[in-house]
Amino acid sequence: MKTIYLDNAATTRVDERVLKEMEPYFIEKYGNASSQHLKGQEAKRALDEARHVIAKAINAKDDEIIFTSSGTESNNLALKGLFFANPNKKHIITTKIEHDCVLNACKWLETQGVKVTYLDADKEGFVNSDKLKKAITPETLVVSIIHGNNEIGTIQDIKEIGKICREKGVYFHTDACQSFTKTEINVKKQNLDLVTLNAHKIHGPKGVGALYIRNGIKITPLLHGGGHEKGLRSSTENIPGIIGFAKAVKLAEEKHIKQMARLRDELINGILQIPNSNLNGPKENRLCNNINVRFNNVEGEAIGGYLDAYGICSSTGSACSSHTLEPSHVLLALGLTPLEANSSLRLSLSRGNTEEEINKVLEVLPKIIEKLRKISPFKI
Repeated sequence: MKTIYLDNAATTRVDERVLKEMEPYFIEKYGNASSQHLKGQEAKRALDEARHVIAKAINAKDDEIIFTSSGTESNNLALKGLFFANPNKKHIITTKIEHDCVLNACKWLETQGVKVTYLDADKEGFVNSDKLKKAITPETLVVSIIHGNNEIGTIQDIKEIGKICREKGVYFHTDACQSFTKTEINVKKQNLDLVTLNAHKIHGPKGVGALYIRNGIKITPLLHGGGHEKGLRSSTENIPGIIGFAKAVKLAEEKHIKQMARLRDELINGILQIPNSNLNGPKENRLCNNINVRFNNVEGEAIGGYLDAYGICSSTGSACSSHTLEPSHVLLALGLTPLEANSSLRLSLSRGNTEEEINKVLEVLPKIIEKLRKISPFKI
């Protein structure tokens, strides 16, 4: 049975061209980029070239890119590192629909005396600019708002948010792991101070991320060691992973966005033909690869289990939280009931998905929903 992989918001398949680009840095060009001999300098040149590729993709300067191990590490470095460097500013603003790593970092910072304001989102997941303005105080250090939401696909207007933060004199950090290469990120045009990126959502390897830090911003490192990455992230750089990250960025094209958006719309329109189904998140300003739908009174976990039996990989929310049976905090923040949140399913595309696969999903999913509704203890 052929696998139909529709969990690309969790992770993507490494592109074969990315893997090929990485291979020499495991077995031939394996030097440490901090070493002074030829092998080390060979690795250093490759590191510098990769940094340039990623910086150029977001209109940043090369020395504003710091490599990390993941989006989670980048988010923690941004928020905790800013606070440690600016301990007199004890107020952070974020939202109720952030990735768990941002919310949990903020909860930890609250134990250190930081006051955190968690902004509401509307029923489609958008943050209200006026409410953001009112929340900013003289004590505010940073506003951290996710760019493209990992569960419901909402793309925030980071240009407007960045403008507000710049006018108010506070830093603006955005988690762009899901949106990078799928929609515009321009750190100058959008007034961005810190941006979190990673590789494995864009057909690059796991275990490598990056943090854009605008020149002049003070960050205290979380890791102390040999002074790698401008002293902000000590640890021997993951050269093969970084090389793969840069190659994945190079391979991203506008045509892929259009293809995913077309298949996304076909899948959404087809699924919404199923009675009593509803789209979670917006129709417009939505990530090109994100579909999140609820089928009232049918458990999302059960739907996913049946889909898996057909070889279709799906998700009920963030993969980082899939070990818990708690309703999605993102969906609850939209105003959904716990029952509605637990009846939701996320399908997320990549450039590798095909029309044939979409048709297969639309063939089997209505049958699964019909079967589950017959045995559901809840009335529709």
